[in-house]
Amino acid sequence: MAETVQITGTYHTTRYGFLVIPEYSMMAFAAAIDQLRMANRLTGKPLYEWVILGDEGGTVTASNHLAMETAAISDAGRLDAVFVCGGVHIEQKTNRNRNTWLREQAARKVAIGAICTGTYLVAHAGLLDGYRCTIHWENMAGLREEFPQLIISPDLFEVDNDRYTCAGGSAAMDMMVYLVAQKHGWDLATQIAEEFLVERIRGQNDRQRLPLRLQLGASQPKLADAVAFMEANLEELISLDEIAFHVGLSRRQLERLFQKYLHCVPTRYYMRLRLMHARQLLLQTSMPIVDIAYASGFVSTPHFSKCYREFFGIPPREERRAHKQMATAS
Repeated sequence: MAETVQITGTYHTTRYGFLVIPEYSMMAFAAAIDQLRMANRLTGKPLYEWVILGDEGGTVTASNHLAMETAAISDAGRLDAVFVCGGVHIEQKTNRNRNTWLREQAARKVAIGAICTGTYLVAHAGLLDGYRCTIHWENMAGLREEFPQLIISPDLFEVDNDRYTCAGGSAAMDMMVYLVAQKHGWDLATQIAEEFLVERIRGQNDRQRLPLRLQLGASQPKLADAVAFMEANLEELISLDEIAFHVGLSRRQLERLFQKYLHCVPTRYYMRLRLMHARQLLLQTSMPIVDIAYASGFVSTPHFSKCYREFFGIPPREERRAHKQMATAS
């Protein structure tokens, strides 16, 4: 039995609403909500209560096909914060009535949060302008293209005043533990992490993906800088000579580093980055293919389609069509 954590002073029960969107990520949802359950268990006090919401109420099915019974957003009652829980095919899940309801909550000073791709829907409601936010790394390119005014970070989670966003997966746990710590102290947050066998509580400045610098080791900072320079120039292409000059190497030295540590020539690696970026835009936005080609550094659509087919084994137009059919079927 875990030792009870003492909470001193007065407190009021914080009431959260979790608005689950069809095909939401069950893992991220559970990772968020279980931190609140554990906070109550460890303190022996009702620090938190929560309600599971759906747009219309009734059964909402997660991406793993598990069903959840929900209350309608119109019956949510008083909330201190609402978290929009997203998952797959999020760009097809916009809803005008939901947007109106979220704006009404924000006007009442209810904090607005998002878990996994829920960030997309909060942005669609116009509630992230001027705030730092994050989303799962697979959805970043699409979010940037559709909402260029947003301040998007690659971090695991962002807490910016009364806007809470996280990348999903286990990052939902990190964000919720952080919010618990802000209200009730790090002693409680640390014990929650210990109960879930978490070795380290990750903070706001932890990045989503293992940085290339860590994958390569500290001995290869110039290679990591070269890749970062490529990633920052996907639309306006830079030459290999420019990249080498930027990191202070000769072209030949740079080619050797790529071959030794990344097992390909720099131009091939650069092409891969551009095509991965293009694929995110293709599947997450409604941008015309010609615009996706230009946004990924290709001067013509035929050349883009040829490179895309060679890399992914399917033409971009066919992949978009298949993705839409799969989303409709599910």
